[in-house]
Amino acid sequence: MPSLAQMNGSLHIHNFYIGKLKAKQEQLFESDPELAMLLDNVAANAEVLTHDIADMECDD
Repeated sequence: MPSLAQMNGSLHIHNFYIGKLKAKQEQLFESDPELAMLLDNVAANAEVLTHDIADMECDD
């Protein structure tokens, strides 16, 4: 099992990339709505993962 420091680092990395995905999704919404929806789904799944990691941190 990863250490708390590893999970915390992973959480920060995920949050960074979620922000990047959301920004790109907004840029693409008008020009390529299908890709924008795909990025939205990826960002949503990544957010769920970050919440799971945060919950694991709280349990320790």
